[in-house]
Amino acid sequence: MNATRRGLIAATLLVPAAAQAQAWAPTRPVRFVVPFPAGGATDVVARVLGERMQEALGQPVVVENRTGAGGNIGVENVVRSPADGHTILMGTTGTLTVNPHLYASLGFDPLRDLAPISMAFTTDHVLIVNPAVAAQTAQEFLALVRAQPGRLSYGSAGAGSSTHTVAELFKLAARVDITHVPYRGSAPALNDLVAGTVQVMLDQIPSAIGQIQGGRVRALAVTGARRSPLLPNVPTMAEIGLPEAQASSWGAVMAPSGTPAPAIARLNTAVRDALGQQAVRDRLAAAGAEGVASGAEELGAFLRAETEKWARVVREARITLS
Repeated sequence: MNATRRGLIAATLLVPAAAQAQAWAPTRPVRFVVPFPAGGATDVVARVLGERMQEALGQPVVVENRTGAGGNIGVENVVRSPADGHTILMGTTGTLTVNPHLYASLGFDPLRDLAPISMAFTTDHVLIVNPAVAAQTAQEFLALVRAQPGRLSYGSAGAGSSTHTVAELFKLAARVDITHVPYRGSAPALNDLVAGTVQVMLDQIPSAIGQIQGGRVRALAVTGARRSPLLPNVPTMAEIGLPEAQASSWGAVMAPSGTPAPAIARLNTAVRDALGQQAVRDRLAAAGAEGVASGAEELGAFLRAETEKWARVVREARITLS
């Protein structure tokens, strides 16, 4: 390698990330793949972000819903797409860190085959019970289920859903036995909780807040690192002595592995700029989500930690899709 080429490489390595970001720009519309149907929280966040990202990128950002197989079809579509910065994914807790432990033959590894760009949003869960349950506080609830193992049951949106895995994490942390009753979606599970068919649920706050405020279910604890602004009087899992039960559902913007660093940097800047706008944060809050940006390396470390966490839950709780 001649001195001139070595000098060019050295100079490139010294270019600040912001300058690298400006050095790349999309030359055609960017596909933003959402692995779930239109209208859900993940889709709403992607559309709000995409609308603002296209202003920074100078090209349309087109949301494309590719659904099926618990989100795996949409993720695989991105994994198989050209790594040129023109295809991105709104990945989620389930698609990126739970599904690899539930599906025996995915054909791809999210940690290996996707490149992190930025976190996008988080939503916390809340421990809720039917009002007939003789527990006014989380401590009373824990005492109740420990005294009567297996008698109470909890509803979920289905095997492998966040309302299933978060509940199983709670059970492991609290060392309690509560019977799982899977439903086809969160709404029917919540309806049966209100009816008393099941007694417990760890639902996402945006889904449960109406029933909580209406007094049809009782909120005992939230799973986030801090109290929810929507439920300021409800303690966190850490506050009730179960820090290991802390968990959030989240979304993160990803790209196919091998996407050039300047493209990753530019896309990260576009996400950060969008989430830095109060109007965007307000729109996400209205959908029950909190906008959260991050660096690409920071997101990579987070994904590795979350993958280990949910692998343990799937293994120790013996979660299967059957």
